[in-house]
Amino acid sequence: MTGIEPIRQDAARRFAEMGFPTTRDEEWRFTNVSSIAKTQFSAAPSDLTAEEAELLDQHLFPNEGGLRLVFINGRYLRELSDRELRKGIRATPLREANGAVETHLGRYASYQNRAFVALNTANFEDGACIEIPGGVVVEEPIRLVFFATGGEVPVISHPRNLVVVGPGSQATVVESYIGHGAKYFTNAVTEIVGGDHSVVDHYKVQEEDERSFHVATLQVQLGRDANFSTHSISLGGGLVRNDINAVLAEGTEATVNGLYLPSGSQHVDNHTMIDHARPHGTSHELYKGILSGASAAVFNGKIIVRAGAQKTDAKQTNKNLVLSEDATINTKPELQIHADDVRCTHGATIGQLDQEAIFYLQSRGIGKEQARDLLTYAFARDIVDRIKVEPMRVRLEKIVLERLHANRN
Repeated sequence: MTGIEPIRQDAARRFAEMGFPTTRDEEWRFTNVSSIAKTQFSAAPSDLTAEEAELLDQHLFPNEGGLRLVFINGRYLRELSDRELRKGIRATPLREANGAVETHLGRYASYQNRAFVALNTANFEDGACIEIPGGVVVEEPIRLVFFATGGEVPVISHPRNLVVVGPGSQATVVESYIGHGAKYFTNAVTEIVGGDHSVVDHYKVQEEDERSFHVATLQVQLGRDANFSTHSISLGGGLVRNDINAVLAEGTEATVNGLYLPSGSQHVDNHTMIDHARPHGTSHELYKGILSGASAAVFNGKIIVRAGAQKTDAKQTNKNLVLSEDATINTKPELQIHADDVRCTHGATIGQLDQEAIFYLQSRGIGKEQARDLLTYAFARDIVDRIKVEPMRVRLEKIVLERLHANRN
């Protein structure tokens, strides 16, 4: 990756100029990262304890099929990975890749005005590089598993991923972030390039320790008539920030969905930007949050319609269910429209459970707490049911039910 070194150096210089964002920055107004900025992080270890190995094994879905790359604190773990090549697909650790890295890495996720992207670009050690040639249909999901560990000393890792899907190809990519132990910081960046007429389904599930920090950027560059979908599920982490940015070409269709379930003192911030750069683009966005305890959440969704991007059809919705008087949500849907022949809508709701619906269920012999759980689960299931990867969907259904039961108690 010799061609990346100038980018690394420039990113390091840029981060030194910017520093960590503060609440004076509009994009970080409701998320204070001073706890990250003040912490002295060390390099994360690359070995696992027996307890950590057992926890990781629970997330690997035995006999699931498909390609799988596993990383411990951002470093490739060969013995748990499955890199069998199929149909010309290349699935390699980033440090072993060359062609696609030299062409694409760092070209889409800009570090010029994004501090955490700059920090990642300057410091990443490894990650996944997936290359799919044109005209290939990958039937099984490609799984990227990132396991983070922490101990007495705060540690940091910078996973970096690049997925390049050729013209006319189809693929499903699943990113899983799992963690165990005390304070640690995962700072991840994923770049996805979808060629003309490609179909890319992307999923990200974050289940890290609630004493940890998690900041991630997903940058997507799509070709003409491509079809892209992403589902972001945030369950763990103490301080979490997800940035999802997609640039659409002519005739591109994008679906951007998310579900966040903060509890206790968790803080989860989701920022999305869908950039309609060319005409005839379509985007659908639905983010749902369920907040309990003294948790906090942020949703900032931005749709940009560039000049000349006529016939754009975009819809954005954010719905939040607040189960506790101590929980807070800040939501800010945005439209920036520079064309006149478009159809764009956005909206946000914040509410509590419908008492009439609870009373109706009680009148049918269902207890009050069970009625609350049913209604809350139905709210979340709207997102979970859209997940096409069955083992992942079944597991998330179980996790959501367990979280609702735990929050009730």
